[in-house]
Amino acid sequence: MEYLGTLCLILISTALAGHFFRRFNLPAVVGQLLCGIILGPAVLGWVKGDEFIEIFANIGVIILMFMAGLESDLALLKKYLKPATSVAVMGVLMPIILVYLFGLIFNFNNEEAIFLGVTFAATSVSISVEVLKELHFLDSKEGTTILGAAVIDDILAVLILSVLVSIFSDVAASGGGHTSSNIGLSLILQVIYFVGIYLLFKWIAPWLIKFASRLTIPASVILMSVFICLGMAWLAEEVGLSGVVGSFFAGVAVAQTSAKREVDENIEPIGYAVFIPVFFVSIGLNMTFDGFLSDLVFIIPLTILALLTKWIGCGFGAKILGMDLKSADIIGAGMVSRGEMALIIAQIGYNAHLLSEKYYSGVIVVIILTTVIAPFMLKSAIRRKRKADLMA
Repeated sequence: MEYLGTLCLILISTALAGHFFRRFNLPAVVGQLLCGIILGPAVLGWVKGDEFIEIFANIGVIILMFMAGLESDLALLKKYLKPATSVAVMGVLMPIILVYLFGLIFNFNNEEAIFLGVTFAATSVSISVEVLKELHFLDSKEGTTILGAAVIDDILAVLILSVLVSIFSDVAASGGGHTSSNIGLSLILQVIYFVGIYLLFKWIAPWLIKFASRLTIPASVILMSVFICLGMAWLAEEVGLSGVVGSFFAGVAVAQTSAKREVDENIEPIGYAVFIPVFFVSIGLNMTFDGFLSDLVFIIPLTILALLTKWIGCGFGAKILGMDLKSADIIGAGMVSRGEMALIIAQIGYNAHLLSEKYYSGVIVVIILTTVIAPFMLKSAIRRKRKADLMA
């Protein structure tokens, strides 16, 4: 029963770390990650990444992506589709291309360099939303564009990740060579899966939620939403995609039903009470400080590149659609934070051997740095615009 003691240690330490980090206006996720580093082999060695941790972490990441899907506002996306698409696409392309080239400089192979670019193409705007709320800027054109772009950004990152994992796993399975029959079959199954996602949006999820509401058991609608989440994640894995694709689109589908609010309010306690803290701790467990000083040559330029590619890329996407430089500055800064999305992608890539152990710790450090720096960039950008508006 040693795993019960491990779970108790993880839950109390992440709760306290998250509390103190929030008190200092820092992301709680960073505190949870640090718990993994301190409790893990890198420092104290009290918690090891065994099968128990792996199972809980996998469930945690699936619930986390389901919640991300639930929070994707398609109505808002439709309203600001044009600027949001421009911002998201430029904010994905620039990091992928430039970070890919950066990876090649550090002797990454082609697959690893592409994956590094995809990792820093991700955006997590949960922290930016808090800043926008605090400064009463969430309902502005810049705030709504950021929210819309984040939805598209998440979808693009999840899809690109799944394609990469699918293709490179097929290549690995065929001994490093591209077997057209394997890849062709995978693509056919994946197309069928995405047709299934459309059917889920249109008919299946609404019917299942309606059916669940008629059951006399407690929390039947929540149970059905968890069934949809886990079922879609399992099917995604079966057709060669990443499970996070299934859980993300399951969340988007459930968000279109009448049960969205009920599910949203109840799924968060399930995730954050147990599974999600274990996921963030599991990331820290894989980190090491061996050769950390020499890694600074990798960490410092990658951090600068990660900040600039999102800021400039997303800002340029806003500027080409007619927004002024101050608005583009805010939108770019609002999309800089990598947060949970990048951590999820990095962990999946590590498990799929697309991110080498040598650079894993450095990549996680860069993700943490961008997550911590992003709110300060956004606050500064909003203040610059307000000062300019007052002077005009």
